[in-house]
Amino acid sequence: MAESHTVADLATALGATFEGDGTIRVAGLVHPSMAEPDALVMASSPDFLKLIEPGTARAALVAQGADWRAAGLEAAILAPRPRYAMAHATRAFATPDTLATGIHPSAIVEPSAEIGEGVRIGPFVHIAARVRIGAGSTIHSHVSIGEDAVLGQGALIHAGARVASRVSIGARAIIHQNAVIGADGFSFVTPDLGAVEAAKSGGGSESATQNLALERIHSLAAVTLGDDVEIGAGTTIDRGTLQDTRIGSGTKIDNQVQIGHNVRIGETCMLCAQVGIAGSVQIGDRVVLGGKAGVADHLKIGSDVLVAAASAVASNVKGRSIVMGVPAMPRDEAVRSVMAIRRLPRLMDSVEALKKRLSSMDSTG
Repeated sequence: MAESHTVADLATALGATFEGDGTIRVAGLVHPSMAEPDALVMASSPDFLKLIEPGTARAALVAQGADWRAAGLEAAILAPRPRYAMAHATRAFATPDTLATGIHPSAIVEPSAEIGEGVRIGPFVHIAARVRIGAGSTIHSHVSIGEDAVLGQGALIHAGARVASRVSIGARAIIHQNAVIGADGFSFVTPDLGAVEAAKSGGGSESATQNLALERIHSLAAVTLGDDVEIGAGTTIDRGTLQDTRIGSGTKIDNQVQIGHNVRIGETCMLCAQVGIAGSVQIGDRVVLGGKAGVADHLKIGSDVLVAAASAVASNVKGRSIVMGVPAMPRDEAVRSVMAIRRLPRLMDSVEALKKRLSSMDSTG
């Protein structure tokens, strides 16, 4: 159970100010529609404040300048950016990890593995030969870590994740349930020029039957994750062919994302659910890929790029761009294209009307 905190102590921890009764204790965070007297209401906007039923709550986290007293509250924490403050507030009330320090009896740890101080290893875990695990790391049940893999200090590996051989994971990285880091890359070649290669080289619109045999190109490298990287549940990151697939420090990757072999992603990027990145793509820093966005192989995306959800990136994207659509194009151009498509039915009606008018003129001429 999470520990309770006074409003005054929480405000100090969040780097915010408070007004009203700072001695009120709260034992959790709630949505305004579920307000309770012993919980801090997350009311980041005036609309949220309006959802609080009179007499149901005593304290709330609000934006600076909000009229919290009108909502019948006794105290409020005032933050210049409530959503940012919420990140720290949720950390204060996060459920503590109950996995005991040490190695569970059912875990298998090879003798050559190096286990740092204060590491917690849960049931049915397999730690292969020569693995190095940094101090304070936590590895939950049914995780497997391959030979020569390295985990930095304070890494957190959730249940069922798979870390392949030679993978390097930075400090404080978080790998969620059933993620697979370091599977073999999807890389195959044909004895002669294949259908895909022919199409890319500018062939016609017809595809010849050329993929008569597919030979695997083995991935000899691994995957390197920087510090403070987070990998979502069910996400897969393939190992590189000759150089490691790399994810920069601070990058956050959502659930069910696929990252191909040789991909290089910069620092502090955000990849939302179901993003797919083909092999050998290079992505700069602070890039955001919306859900279901796809990126074709061997492309370069500059830093500070925003790719809208469900877009298909088929060419290089320069830095500080916002692109969207299929294929992805600059936002203004994409909006014009969408508007043009929406006008097509009216245009077709106008064309039909003109055709009828011309036909009538011909018949009477």
